[in-house]
Amino acid sequence: MEVYLDNAATTRVCPEAADIAYKVMTECYGNPSSTHTKGREAKTYLDTARSQIAAALGCSASEVYFTSCGSESDVWAITKGAESMSRRGKHIISSAVEHDAVRKTLEDLGARGFEVTYLAPEKDGAISVESVKNALREDTILVTLMMVNNETGGITDIAGIAKMLKAEGSKALLHTDAVQGFMKVPFSAKKLGADMISISGHKIHAPKGIGALYIKTGVKIKPLIRGGAQESGMRAGTEAMPQIAAFGKAAEIAFAGMQDNCEKMARLRALAADRLCADIPEALIIGGGAPHILSVSLPGWRSEVLMNFLEAESIYVSRSSACKKGGRSHVLEAMHLPAQVIDGAIRISFSRYSTEDDVLALCSALKRAHDTLAHR
Repeated sequence: MEVYLDNAATTRVCPEAADIAYKVMTECYGNPSSTHTKGREAKTYLDTARSQIAAALGCSASEVYFTSCGSESDVWAITKGAESMSRRGKHIISSAVEHDAVRKTLEDLGARGFEVTYLAPEKDGAISVESVKNALREDTILVTLMMVNNETGGITDIAGIAKMLKAEGSKALLHTDAVQGFMKVPFSAKKLGADMISISGHKIHAPKGIGALYIKTGVKIKPLIRGGAQESGMRAGTEAMPQIAAFGKAAEIAFAGMQDNCEKMARLRALAADRLCADIPEALIIGGGAPHILSVSLPGWRSEVLMNFLEAESIYVSRSSACKKGGRSHVLEAMHLPAQVIDGAIRISFSRYSTEDDVLALCSALKRAHDTLAHR
């Protein structure tokens, strides 16, 4: 039996999304910018997908712009958001636990004269409203913080931060990387209060290669990719219609079943945490909050050794972010965890397709690994 518990890295494409992607690739393959019948047919799929994403996000379709991935959405929002506000100041607030797409973009902006304050996380990996408030300055122009930490599952109160910024009279733009939050924790873009929200398709059972950026009506930023007039002139390049149609369908399905799916994942997470702590006295649960992510450490055992043991039994988890190769997790280091805890940490992440049998197989295998593998 294959047990896939690395859904924070990517998810399998749901049948409905795969079916519509294949149909668009093989039958409705026109360019949505073309004015002939095949083009208009493709445009219908484009409009439908945009409306499906907007419904799931809780916003207007005109506020949704398709991109190639969550990383592109992050780079666009942060780079062009900072540039659009640079006359007011050059101070940006972020955190020490962001995804590398955010961290490296901020490094680039730092090299261009912007100043970035990196906030320390709470014990769950989230960022507190108070820490953002304390870092706020007159020249702060952008706050960019992830909604759900991709390694610990810690949930940052983006709505609370938005309310605080308004109460403080700050003109700073608020961007959130919601790649791990979209369809995993309930939120509505209109109620959230963020100016820009990044999301990704392959985290919600759509194909890879598609993402979107929500830009609130009235927020003025320039395109990251210039050229044609696609996406209302905001993102050049012929739209990837198979991926877009699949993203829309996946979002529609995920939105319809979100409450049940989140409750199911939360139950599986609790079962795994309880079972591991009961079977392995040394097991340490790190962070928490989101229903689909469980970070657990076996201090004294190395995560790569544990992963190899699990993989030999066709059980798949990860060390930390799948986008990060080698080295210790910057997220866990920012939480000031001991080296042995960081080195023994693995991330278990669930989807609506995960089962209780998957969890029991994982826990049983980790118990065997604990009992048989050498440790320090």
